[in-house]
Amino acid sequence: MKRVDVVYAFIYDEKTEKVLMVNNRRSSWSLPGGAVEKGETLEQAVIRETKEETGLIIEVDKVIAVNEAFFTKHEHHGVMITFSTKIISGEVTIKDKNEIVETKWMDIETADNLMPYHPGGVKSLLKSSTPYIFQGNC
Repeated sequence: MKRVDVVYAFIYDEKTEKVLMVNNRRSSWSLPGGAVEKGETLEQAVIRETKEETGLIIEVDKVIAVNEAFFTKHEHHGVMITFSTKIISGEVTIKDKNEIVETKWMDIETADNLMPYHPGGVKSLLKSSTPYIFQGNC
């Protein structure tokens, strides 16, 4: 199986208590994100993917979830890392309509139903926190 690292941006609006999600043409609703490209850090990847999918420039905070799955149909071993993030600038727009069908701010309950793979639900991601550290070239 080929190892594939995937990053996601958890963008939460504290005022409205909603999470930004994207509807991917190839799959379903998810957080903004995608595969890490060769030579790219996890932080660079989540910033790039978020800008490509939503038009937003974000700042990466902490790792809030790590999920792992075997996608036997594609023979991939996926490791998915979710980061808490903050919007620095931009407005929500769909940059690539071939990839993203829709973006939407969703309440926690709806997000929970769309992302059942997070034990404790999306609300647990608001409390989760692990530092992200890129140690550079060693």
